Amino acid sequence: MDLVNLLAIILSLSAAFAYINFRFIGLPTTIGVMLIALVCSLVMIVFDFLGILDVRDQAEAMLSNIDFNKALMHGMLSFLLFAGSLHVSTSDLADMKWIVGLLATAGVIISTFVVGSLTWLLLSSLGINISYIYCLLFGALISPTDPIAVMATLKQAGIARSLETKIAGESLFNDGVGVVVFVVILGLVLNPVEVNAGSIVLLFIQEAVGGVIFGLLLGALGFYLLKSVNNYQVEILLTLALVLGGYTLAMHLHTSGPIAVVVAGLLIGNRGRQYAMSTNTREHLDNFWELLDEILNVILFVLIGLEILILEYDEPYLFAGLLAIPLVLISRFIAVGTPITVLRKFSAYQFSPHVIKILTWGGLRGGISVALALSLPLGKERDLFLVITYMIVIFSIVAQGLTIGKLAHKLSETESET
Repeated sequence: MDLVNLLAIILSLSAAFAYINFRFIGLPTTIGVMLIALVCSLVMIVFDFLGILDVRDQAEAMLSNIDFNKALMHGMLSFLLFAGSLHVSTSDLADMKWIVGLLATAGVIISTFVVGSLTWLLLSSLGINISYIYCLLFGALISPTDPIAVMATLKQAGIARSLETKIAGESLFNDGVGVVVFVVILGLVLNPVEVNAGSIVLLFIQEAVGGVIFGLLLGALGFYLLKSVNNYQVEILLTLALVLGGYTLAMHLHTSGPIAVVVAGLLIGNRGRQYAMSTNTREHLDNFWELLDEILNVILFVLIGLEILILEYDEPYLFAGLLAIPLVLISRFIAVGTPITVLRKFSAYQFSPHVIKILTWGGLRGGISVALALSLPLGKERDLFLVITYMIVIFSIVAQGLTIGKLAHKLSETESET
């Protein structure tokens, strides 16, 4: 199937699912379209099993033409991260810099090892023989909270601004750190002799620190270009080039493209918005990026819902996936609770009594985890962890995404009553 036909089908499905959700279901758009796509996928599987309608093979063939990892990690991600970071206040983020920084770094590392260890114990108890290093690799891919899922959910959650900044800030930065940790552990799996402590530190500095520096340079260039013109069409085109060109160049320089785009987005969304844009440009720029964000989110979540058609449905894998859901939540609680407890004891930071619970439940997993799982080397480990990842992502987006706002309000009401 050629690219034009593939895009036509995906866009048509996305528009149809968004329409059905808006008219008849009324869920948040991203969650609604993913659920509809998921139901359609399950119906195709059941019909295929019963011999009623043989369309699953055609659907699988269509999805096999889509490299989900490349489409997200080297395509949509740059635009979605930039759109998300445009509306995050750097002053609010600066006030939360220590907690956001710790959650995005130490939190990801703690979660990687806790998830990996608990998963290894779980799989061993189920008689599934997977090496510990592969379990750590799964821990790395599932630990970062997904900025795309998080930002889409926060728009409608209505939680306190300080909590929103913590959750959004962490999710925007920890995916870059998570990818670095994933790459390091994948290197240990593929070439254990070539990876040592020095190379790990060097890789982290090159990717994470290099990403921040490159993002600052990218944002400064964008600021200068935007300030030198006053034409919203040209300025929107400049931001598009800045995002896709900057992300691609960052990857070629072996720095973190996600981190670079987030830093550039923060600069453009704050200093650029204030000093380099007219009111007319700000309105058009915001409308353009909000629309692009919504369209790409819908397409991404439709693809997540359809990806169920390519999974291996071995019963032990499904059972392991169900049991892994609470394990990942427990690991998230530990990874969030540890840095917050340290800051509570050794700093002047003030936290609400329920912040750990809300951050735990608000740490959604999404397309990035699925994309990383799809990038695993072919084999039983990939088949197993793809199923487990997919089940965690579906639970995270649907169960956690639909209830995080209610949980935050309920806990804040409980606090005010006491």
